[in-house]
Amino acid sequence: MYMKYELTVLPVSDVDRAKAFYEALGFRLDLDKAVSEDWRAVHFTPPGSECSIIFGTGITSAEPGSSQGLYLAVHDIEAARAELVSRGIEVSEIFHNAGGLFFHGHEAGDITHQLEGQDRIVGLHPERASYGSFATFSDPDGNGWVLQEIQQRFPGR
Repeated sequence: MYMKYELTVLPVSDVDRAKAFYEALGFRLDLDKAVSEDWRAVHFTPPGSECSIIFGTGITSAEPGSSQGLYLAVHDIEAARAELVSRGIEVSEIFHNAGGLFFHGHEAGDITHQLEGQDRIVGLHPERASYGSFATFSDPDGNGWVLQEIQQRFPGR
């Protein structure tokens, strides 16, 4: 069976504010279509990704900001973080997880500044292991994104 993850629906409170944020982030705008005052879809794709995001009016009943743990894989986390900061995006410091290679702090709320606790240590993974270094940021509604450095994929990927 063939299945490919295609789209994530993001709950937002202000469509135009979210659109401006994702444009500033450098995502490609694929669609902005309104068919009525009650329905508008805005579709973006991150650079180099085959999976996209969609948000708008009448798209979801989920609470704005309730999407957490949205991962963006990057080859060089230092360069990716610097690029986002240069675009005006507030990004956490780079950190790694002392308890393993998987960041597990996807609690609701602003994850940008939560670097202490949950075994998070500021700085790159000591061996610069793939899947081991992270940085976080949130969109204006609090939907939480995680940058994860992956230089070499696990076998079978």
